[in-house]
Amino acid sequence: MKTAPHNAISNADLSGLSTDKMMAVINGLQQQLASKEEAIQRRDVRIEILEELLRHKKIQQFAASSEKQLSQIALFDEAELEVEIDALRDQLPDDVGKEDAPRLSRKHRQRGFSDKLLRERIELTLSDEEKAGATKTFFTKVKEELAFIPAQLKVLEYWQEKAVFEQHGEERVVAASRPVHPLGKCIATPSLLAYLITSKYADGLPLYRLEQMLKRLGHEVSRTSMAHWIIRLDDVFKPLIHLMREVQNSSDYLQADETRIQVLKEDGKTAQSDKWMWVTRGGPPGQPSVLFEYDPSRGGKVPVRLLDDFQGILQADGYSGYGKVCRDNNLTRIGCWDHARRKYVEASRAAPTKGKKGPPSKADVALSHIRKLYAIEKAARDLSETERYRVRQEKSLPLLATFKAWLEANVSKVLKGSLTRKAMDYTLSQWDALLGYCERGDLHISNALAENAIRPFALGRRAWLFADTTQGANASATCYSLVETAKANQLEPSAYIHHLLRHIAEADTVEELEALLPWNVALAAS
Repeated sequence: MKTAPHNAISNADLSGLSTDKMMAVINGLQQQLASKEEAIQRRDVRIEILEELLRHKKIQQFAASSEKQLSQIALFDEAELEVEIDALRDQLPDDVGKEDAPRLSRKHRQRGFSDKLLRERIELTLSDEEKAGATKTFFTKVKEELAFIPAQLKVLEYWQEKAVFEQHGEERVVAASRPVHPLGKCIATPSLLAYLITSKYADGLPLYRLEQMLKRLGHEVSRTSMAHWIIRLDDVFKPLIHLMREVQNSSDYLQADETRIQVLKEDGKTAQSDKWMWVTRGGPPGQPSVLFEYDPSRGGKVPVRLLDDFQGILQADGYSGYGKVCRDNNLTRIGCWDHARRKYVEASRAAPTKGKKGPPSKADVALSHIRKLYAIEKAARDLSETERYRVRQEKSLPLLATFKAWLEANVSKVLKGSLTRKAMDYTLSQWDALLGYCERGDLHISNALAENAIRPFALGRRAWLFADTTQGANASATCYSLVETAKANQLEPSAYIHHLLRHIAEADTVEELEALLPWNVALAAS
C-alpha cells in the first residue's frame, strides 16, 4: 500500500485550517517550488556550459585548427570598401611626399626556376649520320628539370707547414697560422654546426633523427655530442644576442608574446610544470630582430628585465604580466585583435549545431564586426603609413564604436561562464588597448608577427617535446633568435649562421660584432 510523501498535506488536514494558515501553507509550497525551479535552472545552466566545453574540447582535439568558419555573416562589401578607401586617398593633401605614396605590390606566380640555382647544360646531340648534309646546326632549350644533389660528409685534413730557422746555434720554428674555430677544439666545422642548428631550429628535426641521418651519410655523430656543441655555442653567440637586444630596445614599437616549454631539470620546479619561452619582435626601421628568452617564470619580472631600457609602444595580448613593465617604463600598451577574435571563433565552433535558417549566434555577429576591421586592413595594406592612419581614423574608428555599442547592449544577455560571454568580457576589458593600433599608421592590428615567430618553435616542440636542462633551453632560445632574426631580414638562416660561425671567433670589438648583425651582412636573400 502506497503512503503519502512525508511533506504531503491531506485534504482532511487542509479542511481544518483557517484562511490565514491556508495562505501560509500555500506560500510555503510556492517557496519550495520556486527553490526547486531555481535549482533546476542552475543545473540547466551548468549542463549547458559543460556541454559547450565538451564540444570545445572535442573540436580542439579532432577538428582542423584553422580559424576560418564554414558560414560567415557578410556585413559589408569588400569591393565597396576598396572604393571608399581609394576615395580617401584622393583626398590626401598636396604636400604629401613621395615617400608617403602608396606602394604597389603585386605578387606574380614564379614561372621556371630561380636564376640563383646552379645550372648545368646538357646537350642532346645528333649523330654524324643524322647531321650529314645539313647547312647548319643549332641548339634550342626544350625543357628544364630540377635535380637534387644528395648531402655528403667529407673530412678536412689540416696540414700545417712549419719552417725551421737556425740562429746563434739554436733552432726556431715558425708555423703557418691556423683558422680560429668558434669552439676551439671541436671536430665539427662551422658548416656542420650551421647545418645542425638550422635543421633543428628552422626545420624542427630532433637530434636523434640528425644522428640517424649523419650515420647514413657515413659517420656516426652522437646526439650527446651535438647537444654539447649547441650548448657551448650559446656562450659564443651571447654577445651578439645582447647587441641585438640593445638595438631592439632602442626602437619605439615592439611586440611580445610567450609560450610554454617543458624543461626536465630546472631547480625548484617539477619536470611536468610549465616553464616559458618569451619572444619580443621589433626594432628600428630596416633592423628587425626576433629575440627568444627562456625563463621558468611567467611573472611580470621577466618583461621588466627584457624591456629594461625600452621606451615606446608595446603590443601584447591581455596577459597581466606585461602590466608592471608598462607602469614602470611608462609604456603605451596596445592590444591584439587576433587574441580577441580567437575567443569568438572558439565560441562559434562550440555552439550547438543549428539549421541553415537558424539565427546567427552572438559570437558569429561579433566575428562579423571584427572581419570588417580586418577587411579595412587588407584593403589598406599597400598604402603608406600616412594613408593607412587616415583610413583607420575615417573608417575603423566608427566601426569600432558601433561594435562596442553592440557589445555593451548584448553582453548582459549572454550566459555567464559561457565561451561567448568570456570573449565579450575580454574584449570590453581590453577595449582601450584594442583601439591602440589606430593611433599610428605603422602599428599592426594584431600581434601576428610575434605569433608567427613563435610558430616554428611550437612545431619544433612537437618533435623534440622538451629540453633536458636549463642550459639547453637557453641555447635553444639563442638559436631560435638567430634563425628567426635572419628570416626577418630576408636572409637564408643556414647561410647566415654559417657566416657567423666563420667570423664570430675573431670579432673582438663592438664594431666587429656590429658587422655581424643580419642587417649589416650581405648574403643572398632567402
